[in-house]
Amino acid sequence: MRPEKTLIVADVREKLKSSPYLLVVDYTGMKVPHFEELRTRLTGAGARLSVVRNTFLKIAAQDLKMPELEGSLAGQTAMVTGEADICAAAKVLKTFHAEFQKPTVRGGVLDNAALTTAQVAELADLPSKEALQSKLLGLLQTPATQFVRVLNEPGASLARVLQAKADAAGEAA
Repeated sequence: MRPEKTLIVADVREKLKSSPYLLVVDYTGMKVPHFEELRTRLTGAGARLSVVRNTFLKIAAQDLKMPELEGSLAGQTAMVTGEADICAAAKVLKTFHAEFQKPTVRGGVLDNAALTTAQVAELADLPSKEALQSKLLGLLQTPATQFVRVLNEPGASLARVLQAKADAAGEAA
């Protein structure tokens, strides 16, 4: 392999190594303004879109012992990587595809496990990480709230009885 190609493969390998996920996208037929808009949206979601030759991606993935991407590597290929949440990147790709019918997600890899197109679509339908964390926090706080309410109830009941007694004594006088 020529030295410049070796450098490109090394760059792709570094991008894959620094990202917990990889989404393989077919961008055939996309116009440059749409491609730039997609890049901007993905950047906002903490992801990067990089055009890559199929052979370079295949070699880099094999070097990192990633699952086979054979079915995903055909035609014009771009890869989406990032340090942030895969769900946010998948959401951006899904909404962009709904608007422009391009690009098409072919598959991906998450934590060294292969993802199908359907699995990527499911990830796009999940709530954001922050929403899931807030739901979990709410679930964790519910038992504590109920426990405090149970502990306060005898004192509150006594206070209501005493108030009723005081009100009754005030009316009788």
